[in-house]
Amino acid sequence: MKIILDTNVLVSAVLKDRGPQRVIEWILMHPDVEWVASEVILSEYREVLSRTKFGLSESILKDWFALFDEMIIKIKVDSDISFPRDQKDARFLTCALSSGAHYLVTGDRDFGDASKLVDTIIISVSMFLKHVCRE
Repeated sequence: MKIILDTNVLVSAVLKDRGPQRVIEWILMHPDVEWVASEVILSEYREVLSRTKFGLSESILKDWFALFDEMIIKIKVDSDISFPRDQKDARFLTCALSSGAHYLVTGDRDFGDASKLVDTIIISVSMFLKHVCRE
């Protein structure tokens, strides 16, 4: 199973939000599950987590960045999707299309219209925990 995490889910997990943190823990505990991301998404993860408003120490950032390097399967994007509602979200849709991801876990409601563009199931954290993690 391949899973893409929207940046908002990652940020919530890092800041110790229970649901998103459990999603990442579940992914890491299941060797048959792949957390996938494109290089553009990985760059976004790093840039957003490094913002001073989150107040994350260099040590915490180093640990998360090492986790990304160890655990995330890098996907080469070989397609392009136009998503006028929020063009910054198109990077997640192109990753989904290129990787054949089963799930895109997000807290962003803008993705509601995107389900017609990819075969990937776009799902909230709570629904992912309920239906996939079976918690």
